Amino acid sequence: MPQMEWVWVAALAVFAIAEGCTQALISIWFIGGSIAGLISTVCGAPLWMQLTLFLAVSVLLLLLMRPMSRRLLSQKKTKTNAQSNVGKTVLVTEPIDNLRQTGAVKVSGVEWSARSVDGRQIAADTAVRIDKIEGAKVLVSAVQTKGEK
Repeated sequence: MPQMEWVWVAALAVFAIAEGCTQALISIWFIGGSIAGLISTVCGAPLWMQLTLFLAVSVLLLLLMRPMSRRLLSQKKTKTNAQSNVGKTVLVTEPIDNLRQTGAVKVSGVEWSARSVDGRQIAADTAVRIDKIEGAKVLVSAVQTKGEK
């Protein structure tokens, strides 16, 4: 039987590499268990105790840390300054024509390339709502006035 210290070091390395590749906190719990198994091996514990300690520490870490890590991973993304413009109503400065790939709107004093969400042509000086930002283009839809349907 190989020296168990090397088995635990190899297990630790495998779990660390797997966690580094996924970054989804899937195998990180087993890293702590592997460290516990390595320490118990160095202290001279029998194999059954090493495995029991590995499983117990891994499960304990999973139960205690998983809720906190899920909150950390699911935090709301901070909007960029550009994304904060979604929903704003702006005026078309250059007629929007998706087929010709022309059109522009002025957003907070800066002119952006614009395209229509539904493919309609939109005339200059028309009020539009910014629905989405894709790269350096804004996707807009015409704002309906009270008299339109």
